[in-house]
Amino acid sequence: MRLDRLRGRRAVVTGASSGMGREFAVQLAAAGSNLVLVARRRERLEELAVDLRGRHDVQVDVMDLDLTSEESREQLCSDLEKDGKDVDVLVNNAGFGIYGPFHETAWERVRYLIELDVAALVHLTHLFLPGMRARGSGYVLQVGSTAAYQPTPLYGVYAAAKSFVLLFGEALNHELSRTGVSCTVLSPGQTLTEFHEVSGQELTLYQRLTMMPPEKVVRCGLRGMLGRRSNVVPGLFNWFMAWNTRFVPRRLSAIAAHMLMR
Repeated sequence: MRLDRLRGRRAVVTGASSGMGREFAVQLAAAGSNLVLVARRRERLEELAVDLRGRHDVQVDVMDLDLTSEESREQLCSDLEKDGKDVDVLVNNAGFGIYGPFHETAWERVRYLIELDVAALVHLTHLFLPGMRARGSGYVLQVGSTAAYQPTPLYGVYAAAKSFVLLFGEALNHELSRTGVSCTVLSPGQTLTEFHEVSGQELTLYQRLTMMPPEKVVRCGLRGMLGRRSNVVPGLFNWFMAWNTRFVPRRLSAIAAHMLMR
């Protein structure tokens, strides 16, 4: 699927200051898309914006916002509407994980994860979807995880949040049939980003052996999005593991996931 179909389109990318969010921005700009980059770290966003404008001659707007704030999410949408900047692609990438026993995790971190990984994703989709439907064209790409496919001890809240994202995205994609708008869930496995550093986990042997570069993961996600697929699991090994969970009792899936995460 040729990414140049996105030339001239405007894409909002959340969590764009690092990791997969940064890579989404790079690949969308290379495809000729104009960008709205959203994250908390403005300095990083500005550096990326200068680079992408110079290399690809695209418009790049930067908005440093804390997306756990409902007011910030509404501000993002209203500011773009005031400037007459229709959004054709929404990449809900912002999020993080928490590693460790649930009872030892500070509630503030748990609440922040739920607000960012779930509430912000749903709210932004709710804000931008009506405009896409009115124009009869658009793409929503929700970044999930292979953790969504089974209970994952030590990543319990994160995995549950991504399960929500997966089911929400698949249901929404069906609702959007024949509207010209679609919703795709990208479910990566282990990806070489800052994720594990932020979550507080040292990489296991399993994670090191199955690690994928963000460039490949993002490319798979964008191609699946353009193909209007309901979900994409990049990497043959990851796809097989996700597919295989449907045949394994959840109790056994939880045991296996716990062993792989320790």
